[in-house]
Amino acid sequence: MDLSPANASPVLADPVPMNQTRLGFHSSVVFPRSIPKKKSGKVDDVRSNGWLDAMQSSSPPRRRMVKDVGGELDSDDSDRLYYSWKLKYPSALKSFHHIINRANNKKIVIFLDYDGTLSPIVDDPNRAFMSVDMRSAVKGVAKYFPTAIISGRSRDKVYELVGLTELFYAGSHGMDIMFPAKDTMSINHTHYIRSTDKKGKEVNLFQPAREFIPMINKVFRILVDVTKDIQGAFVENHKFCTAVHYRNVDDKNWLLIAQRVHDVLKDYPCLRLTHGRKVLEVRPVIDWDKGKAVEFLLQSLGLSNSDNVLAIYIGDDRTDEDAFKVLREGNHGYGILVSSVPKESKAFLSLRDTLEVKDFLKSLVSWKEQHK
Repeated sequence: MDLSPANASPVLADPVPMNQTRLGFHSSVVFPRSIPKKKSGKVDDVRSNGWLDAMQSSSPPRRRMVKDVGGELDSDDSDRLYYSWKLKYPSALKSFHHIINRANNKKIVIFLDYDGTLSPIVDDPNRAFMSVDMRSAVKGVAKYFPTAIISGRSRDKVYELVGLTELFYAGSHGMDIMFPAKDTMSINHTHYIRSTDKKGKEVNLFQPAREFIPMINKVFRILVDVTKDIQGAFVENHKFCTAVHYRNVDDKNWLLIAQRVHDVLKDYPCLRLTHGRKVLEVRPVIDWDKGKAVEFLLQSLGLSNSDNVLAIYIGDDRTDEDAFKVLREGNHGYGILVSSVPKESKAFLSLRDTLEVKDFLKSLVSWKEQHK
């Protein structure tokens, strides 16, 4: 199999709809027949199930994080706390030579989250742009190593933001994966579809939640309607999941937005809610996450032999923890957490922010160019 990253072809036309049997789902999945009306619900619903606590702990201000971890601390104490935390999660930049030594005679594969990793977290998700330097760094890495972006955004949207054809793209937390149209006999999954990109090149799509698209679209419209009176709320359709952003919502209305989402989902038992950085994400109830997406991509690229491969996954969000866990438990490589505040993680290493991510990627490129 030709593993050259240059063979990646990320922009795909939607395939012809497939029957449920081929996609591996049963026709017994029931879609609600009516759109649920707004319900006042009980405040205890979102308090008792931990939603509000999860929202409050999602991407907190630096001061709040410091208070939660170690009480009221001044800036000097908070810096000491952070550097103490880094004893457990050392800097990937300072550990670079250790990483490279372990990579000796192995194939390096790079996995990247997008928001908070390649671009800063911003108030408007549609303006989460990479810097010119970051795009250059990612392009350089993809020249030498198979490189994939695994994002919670739709695959089309993350490609639009990144704009590099050298990469592999997985959207909707890995529920929408593009991989080369090579021999698929070694792939143990059956939920893939042969398709073509916009240039007419054959590719494969892996979409284990395709059957849920009508339901996701319906819930998206409902959530737009029930949150339209909450100032700052913003709902995005990521094709295989829906995101309700509350970054720009006043804290006093967080309980309200959580209750509205909770009331809608009570009528959709086939959907579940997860928490990201100031975002509530509605996903299908299937056994799939970013960790499984990493395993699938390694397998589809013929790189599932951990003895010959070193995978590096860089991400900042709790959804990236599934990928960190896979690399840690399978001894596949390094999970690198992007964070400027102390928090527990399955990652081995850390980077403080997107600037350090860029420096790390550039270090990989420089090392490779020196050891061609």
